[in-house]
Amino acid sequence: MLLVFLPALAWTAEIEVREPQITLSEDGYALAADFRFDLNSRLEEAVNRGVVLYFVADFELTRERWYWLDEKLVSRSLTYRLSYHALTRQYRLSTGGLHQSFETLNEALRVLRRLRNWQVIDKDEKIVVPGGTYQAAVRLRLDFNQLPRPFQISALGNKDWSLASDWKTWLATLPLPQPLPQPPEDK
Repeated sequence: MLLVFLPALAWTAEIEVREPQITLSEDGYALAADFRFDLNSRLEEAVNRGVVLYFVADFELTRERWYWLDEKLVSRSLTYRLSYHALTRQYRLSTGGLHQSFETLNEALRVLRRLRNWQVIDKDEKIVVPGGTYQAAVRLRLDFNQLPRPFQISALGNKDWSLASDWKTWLATLPLPQPLPQPPEDK
């Protein structure tokens, strides 16, 4: 009986997505989520030897339609670059043009595990209605397609190089903007 379930256990997600939520920000709507994972010894050794690991956070927002397939309204990706610099003996976590340096790998991973204030919907976009309910989904994955070629070949089919979460989906009601307080009128 156990042999029947072993293949299913081998392919379960290694990253757990926790408490995703969409909040109102000055520039639109932002996503926050926590990811729970650890690097296995192979990935940790690769980073310590100078191999750059790329993690990609993906977000999708869809509207259900009764007459056709669901309509995808928003699809965003955010790439993190985790590296080790031997000269400075520091780990670096980069996204876009922002870089942070850390003394230990655990400190860098702690920041990577906490996604905060990721702008997923701009306030100028008219694709969503404030107060509307939508199907939201988020995931985090190690993108081995951005690894150097020799590592890509060895990563294919190798569980040590596969690190990803399943899509975490939830019904998200977009917060309404708060009205600005009115100054008291003079009588």
